[in-house]
Amino acid sequence: MKAAAIAGLFALAPGVRLVQLATAKVDAAAASDETRWGLLIDATKCADGCDACVTACNDEHGLHGFDRPQTDAQWIRKVTLRDRQTKKVTTLPMLCQHCEHPPCVDVCPTGASFKRADGIVLVDKHTCIGCRYCIMACPYKARSFVHESLSQQQPHSPRGKGTVEGCTFCVHRVDRDREPACVESCGSNGNSAMIFGDLKDVDSEIAKTIRTAPSKQVREDLGLNTAVRYQGV
Repeated sequence: MKAAAIAGLFALAPGVRLVQLATAKVDAAAASDETRWGLLIDATKCADGCDACVTACNDEHGLHGFDRPQTDAQWIRKVTLRDRQTKKVTTLPMLCQHCEHPPCVDVCPTGASFKRADGIVLVDKHTCIGCRYCIMACPYKARSFVHESLSQQQPHSPRGKGTVEGCTFCVHRVDRDREPACVESCGSNGNSAMIFGDLKDVDSEIAKTIRTAPSKQVREDLGLNTAVRYQGV
């Protein structure tokens, strides 16, 4: 029976590799509740047709690794808003909002969806069972499920078939005092529509900008206190 069990384990090799590879629980020692990372997006600077942030995210996290390209995931996507009264059209990036009170964490039965002390919301691929409750709970459609086998994985951003995934704020970069890939790309592209920083640091650029200019949360009525804010919408 022992031999049969071992044989069965190796028969499930893709699942075993998933457990070995796909852990999203980045060293929590790097996080502190004295910090809350946030992102401010100025829609007036977000050019229609520009997808520099999307491309940077895809490249950074290897989101082109499915066997069938048409099933590639997007952790950040461009959406178009149309005001029915004024007819104004606005495009802006949409991603995980890294809520202070994340619904995805509330509904997760295993604790795989979790929020770090610094507010970054992640998925622990070791304990994700692929139930997809978090996908249903997220009001921003910011999570996706990996249905197929993957290739071209990035060592800093492991993924795996049968698990849920979404924007991590490029936590591997943040923990090394770097900006998320989307923010860096937006700045180098000349638009500079994104400001990333510590919302709790009154002297940070993002905190100062939010204090001096109006900004909005998407679905503020839900009381989630998102870490992603928008201007010009």
